[in-house]
Amino acid sequence: MAEYAGGSAAGLPRLEPLMTVRTRALDVAYYEAGPADGQAVLLLHGFPYDIHSYAEVVPMLAGAGLRVIVPYLRGFGPTRFADLATPRSGQQAALGSDVIDLMDALGIDRAILAGYDWGGRGACVAAALWPERCAGLVSVNEGGYLIMDIAAAASPIRPELEAGLWFFFYFATERGRSGLAANRHDLARLLWAQLSPSWQFGDATFDRTAQAYANPDFVEVAIHFFRHRLGLARGYAAYEDLERQLAGQPPITVPAITLDGQAGGPDFPATDGTASAAHFAGPRIHRQVPDAGHNLPQENPRAFADAVLDLANSAADLR
Repeated sequence: MAEYAGGSAAGLPRLEPLMTVRTRALDVAYYEAGPADGQAVLLLHGFPYDIHSYAEVVPMLAGAGLRVIVPYLRGFGPTRFADLATPRSGQQAALGSDVIDLMDALGIDRAILAGYDWGGRGACVAAALWPERCAGLVSVNEGGYLIMDIAAAASPIRPELEAGLWFFFYFATERGRSGLAANRHDLARLLWAQLSPSWQFGDATFDRTAQAYANPDFVEVAIHFFRHRLGLARGYAAYEDLERQLAGQPPITVPAITLDGQAGGPDFPATDGTASAAHFAGPRIHRQVPDAGHNLPQENPRAFADAVLDLANSAADLR
């Protein structure tokens, strides 16, 4: 393992120093805090965010005795592909595989998996396909079951909700690919504001995360994610078997707490979790969180940390 060091953005705390570890596909950069012998928890960020979504969550969990690991996902920050020839896949099977591969590389048998957006999707995939590796799941957004039904991707939803997904369709075009490459900071900031309209973040907060977009694979991974999600791009051979399993919308059997922010705006209304309930075959509770939008752990870190701690303390007896 190697270690990275860095500075600060206008005095804001940074999750540093970073370590890096080689997995099957990646050199994963990650931050770690808490006792090495504590219950492991992986905190997984979304798009277009980074590990600093958890800057305030980490001390709460580490202070409670958990071993906290916060990796940069593929395409973000200092995380790099180990082989230049590896396809820059963003498909959900790749995100889930990365979680298990990181646990293998760090010698972690079981962990609580917690995340939102892309990170929540990777956590859900890992929890569904490798339940023996998951001690519990915290998943945020869309009722918490984030395994995509690619076969249903062509089915339209209500027009006012389709309008909120404009960036899905933008990234489906070559103009969108060029736009993301040329304007990644401005596009990300626009999405932050759209997805969390009540969150009053400042320049320093955004700039701290925006450094992660300089990753040379950021654009290719993101474009493949959105195109694959819409059924417009093929998956890669290494993940073909996993994608077949995910096409069956496998249930999540591990103890789970799912969260939805109630301040996501009209394009991303909060859900009470009822629609996704059938996907959870194990104990599960759903919480709606006021004053939080899409980036819930950064907007309401206490609510997110409490979900992780509740799982850690009573994963077998959720009530």
